[in-house]
Amino acid sequence: MKLIESFMILLFFNQVKSQGKRTNKHLRTGLSQDRDISQSGIEEYPLSVQSITSSNISILEHPTTSTKSPMLMPSREHKSPEDMKLYLLKNTHVTCNDGTTAGYYIREAKANKRWIIFLEGGWCCYSKETCDIRYKSAKRLMSSSNWPKTRRGTGILSPRQDENPHWWNLNAVLVPYCSSDVWSGNVSKVTNDYSFMGSLIIQEVIRDLVPKGLKQAKTVILAGSSAGGTGVLINIDRVSALVDELTADTVQVRGLVDSGWFLDKKNAKSDCKDGSSCALTDAIKKGLKLWNGVLPDKCRQQFKKGDEWQCFYGPKSFLSMKSPIFVVQWLYDVEQLRIENITPDFQFMTATQWNNIQIIGREMKKSLREVPAVFAPACFSHTLVTESNWLDFQVKGVNLARALQCWEKSLQERRGQKTVIRGCPFHLIDNCHWPHCNPTCPALHDPVTGQEVTLLQMFLRLNLENQRRGQEPKGDLNQLMAMLRNGG
Repeated sequence: MKLIESFMILLFFNQVKSQGKRTNKHLRTGLSQDRDISQSGIEEYPLSVQSITSSNISILEHPTTSTKSPMLMPSREHKSPEDMKLYLLKNTHVTCNDGTTAGYYIREAKANKRWIIFLEGGWCCYSKETCDIRYKSAKRLMSSSNWPKTRRGTGILSPRQDENPHWWNLNAVLVPYCSSDVWSGNVSKVTNDYSFMGSLIIQEVIRDLVPKGLKQAKTVILAGSSAGGTGVLINIDRVSALVDELTADTVQVRGLVDSGWFLDKKNAKSDCKDGSSCALTDAIKKGLKLWNGVLPDKCRQQFKKGDEWQCFYGPKSFLSMKSPIFVVQWLYDVEQLRIENITPDFQFMTATQWNNIQIIGREMKKSLREVPAVFAPACFSHTLVTESNWLDFQVKGVNLARALQCWEKSLQERRGQKTVIRGCPFHLIDNCHWPHCNPTCPALHDPVTGQEVTLLQMFLRLNLENQRRGQEPKGDLNQLMAMLRNGG
């Protein structure tokens, strides 16, 4: 028991030190960040693995996983060179779910030959019932009718050099998600109640960008977060082929997958009988038929008919992928935990749940080992690259912007070989042994008060609550502390 107490004291000081770093950093930058928050304009919707219902659609409207990147706010009314301007597709037959023309936002940098094209996320709908609910509750995820004329980027899409040191002056393109098909669909409204044209939207955006300077590009990054990140996985090779067709063959196309690398839940039981409530795999299976989903040919060929849905999972689709990709993935992604029916609420945590969380983290690490370019912090969170504070997070002392820069250098010098340039790493996976052990992890918050707390404080509160209820702090709690001490 003394060993446990000693460990907890050490952990406490580590957590206090880490929290102090976050607090001091916030005090130094808070005023400027708060000022920037009101000017941001990237919409970001976490890939919820729960069914879309009237009770949880608010997750799409008010994401809880991001606190510093106000993804729902359009730009201020006055126009600025920093704004991305809205363009609807020239091909008006390529539409959002409701038949309105799809489009994109662009901030042009005519002197620059580097491009980033970003796909938004926002789960999906996979039946008439779920699509009807989605349309009533989150219409802008299915229609372009109320899109603002301009948007302003944050994180890797920011035009500010202090926030985005290596890509602030790129040609930046944001493609709003309005197809509800994880960017895979290929069916028009004529043959359905809704259009599902996600794969076609991406293709048409590429075609529209050619006369805007894409034809002279040197590098094109297809990026996306959450469902948009999964969209990158299933579209990157097709985008690369189209860019080669429409531009000079010297253009390098690469992918950036943020929080879209999901693991298939093992031994999952179907809860999809009524057509309105589906787990992730069941939703994808149903959706593929509804959307007439387009998947990478080489990935599809790996599976027998009916099993092609596995291409939506990163470890499966990566095996047949030709284009280089960089994977940004929290080891304890809260959406992956939801797939496993786990909510990281430490107030009611059991030893079994804690153990399952650690198992998921280990499986995530294992799935990323053979990916040449990775940034994987051991934290509870979801999405990263468009957060205004994305530079704060580090793995092994390196932040994501630096890792991406090293990756780009590697591709330029070695044409995609898995070779680390000395002093410039880009394969970064946390090797500490328990969740949220990285001192730069996002702050945890008490689910009741909303106040910032440390992981240790959460466990101590659980201990006190058990005592208040007259329960001896044995059994689950002692096992929990033991697992924490042993790192799982």
